[in-house]
Amino acid sequence: MSDLGAEQQALVNALDAEYAAVFAYGIVGAFSNPARADLVAQNAAAHRARRDATIDALKAASVTATQPATAYSIPFPVVDGITAAQLAAQAEVDTSIAWRSVIERSDSGPTRETGITALTEAALRLANWRQILGVVPSTMAFPGQP
Repeated sequence: MSDLGAEQQALVNALDAEYAAVFAYGIVGAFSNPARADLVAQNAAAHRARRDATIDALKAASVTATQPATAYSIPFPVVDGITAAQLAAQAEVDTSIAWRSVIERSDSGPTRETGITALTEAALRLANWRQILGVVPSTMAFPGQP
């Protein structure tokens, strides 16, 4: 059983989701359409920045940040540009869920603000990938719902 409060545990879970997203974008980059290389690089950089900011927030709260796993399971084989885009979309779904949980469990204004910003950024990236994949509508009414 964890000694962390709900807010801190939600941040740890969000950090784990960010680690997984960084891993996923490595795979996305390997299989993605070369025309999307800049988009993939920007999204990967955004997840790395969010990961680093989350580690800093945990340290400021005197919580030891977890280390990334050596590797992460991906939900389906990635073999081409389409499945790479689907994996990117799934990474954004997963981080949206994690950041929504932070919002729901936050006790402090700064943590809630961080969660809202992170959820909004993930939802925008998800909408972009859904548009690329031809999903209509490309946006979701309530992003981050499990």
